[in-house]
Amino acid sequence: MADELVHYDVVGGTATITLDSPHNRNALSAQLRRELSDSLAKAATDDAVRVIVLTHTGPVFCAGMDLKEARGGSAGDQGVNEFPRILEQLWTSPKPVVARLAGPARAGGIGMVAACDIAVAVPEATFAFSEVRIGVVPAIISLTVLPRLNPRAAHELFLTGDTFDARRAVEIGLLNSAVPADELDAEVTRFVKALAAGGPKALAETKALLSRPRFATPSEGFEEMLGLSAKFFASEEGQEGILAFAQKRKPNWVPQD
Repeated sequence: MADELVHYDVVGGTATITLDSPHNRNALSAQLRRELSDSLAKAATDDAVRVIVLTHTGPVFCAGMDLKEARGGSAGDQGVNEFPRILEQLWTSPKPVVARLAGPARAGGIGMVAACDIAVAVPEATFAFSEVRIGVVPAIISLTVLPRLNPRAAHELFLTGDTFDARRAVEIGLLNSAVPADELDAEVTRFVKALAAGGPKALAETKALLSRPRFATPSEGFEEMLGLSAKFFASEEGQEGILAFAQKRKPNWVPQD
């Protein structure tokens, strides 16, 4: 539809979700939030989708919440109340999510980048936790951002609201890589192919494993992890992977080129 702000497209096992609201720098308006959430839900339940790519049109990935819509509302009427669902969808998606940034991200936009499994940007992309500078708190996004960031950097950047570049974003754990604009799509494709090589159920379970609280010592977790490992070795997916390895072929879940 011509008036939609989020586009959804599936090609070769990859669902590309594109933010297309450049007139307000892809701010998280009510319409964009609704359409983004719907697209993420569709991708999560589509058996044809192996990997999700979250990208954008225009010069800015996402400027955060739509401040025009936030003016004058009470705490209960703020659009930010709907944002946790989107971050949760990205964080817990059974399909790996790759963020592709050809431009800056701010505030809630960074929260979405952090909620993705892989994030790639151009060197010119900039970032800022600008909340404190308008008198608000980066509370919701802290739940996805803080697990990624070096603690010292988090204190500095959350408290100052200073702008930082893609190079530093890689150094502190927000991004996986920063590549020139003419290499951005190739870098995203590299990650997509690597992710799609994994078994769908194994990827979903591994994502859950990465998000769970850590055991205090290895010995505390051996029994539970042994059960999980043995279950997957014996599973239909695991047996197919083992057979494919022995036969020197790709497993049946790998998308065809």
